[in-house]
Amino acid sequence: MKKQHPEDGVVVVKKYANRRLYNTETSSYITLEHLAAMTRGGRDFKVIDAKTEEDITHNVLTQIIMEEESRGQTMLPVNFLRQLIAMYGDSMQAVVPGYLEASMDSFRRNQEQFKTAVEGAFAHTPFAEIAKRNLQMFETAAKAFKPPSGTVAPPAAGSKDEEIAALKAELARLQDKVEKLVR
Repeated sequence: MKKQHPEDGVVVVKKYANRRLYNTETSSYITLEHLAAMTRGGRDFKVIDAKTEEDITHNVLTQIIMEEESRGQTMLPVNFLRQLIAMYGDSMQAVVPGYLEASMDSFRRNQEQFKTAVEGAFAHTPFAEIAKRNLQMFETAAKAFKPPSGTVAPPAAGSKDEEIAALKAELARLQDKVEKLVR
């Protein structure tokens, strides 16, 4: 019996007391790795406690991040984590989630433009292969922050012209570095 909500395409996953996760769409037990893969693939899901029917999606996503970080796939710098923890209980705590969502949305929107600029900067240089690998890592990191399907993030601060100017300035700085290394 499938328990997916057809109106929003969200897969329901039940978490049992024995810590097992049950995908109601496929009628099978899954792992946190499966949920991470679903997230990377843009598949939206909701995790509910099987006993209380409480939505525990936030806790499970945080657990996935903790496991990724513990495997050496660190993406969150220590200073960022300290600042984030310091924001709990602060008067600005309510603003932080929206700000982080808007920042990641802006990051993802500019990803393709950045990728094109960097590829152009490193074309026909000894660093072309290194740049290609770095871009692949950049894309992998960016996919981790892809908002779930159907989610609309608030508009990002700053105009497109400002964003383009910042990218051009960064590109010029990178080109200068490459020229110095090639010499």
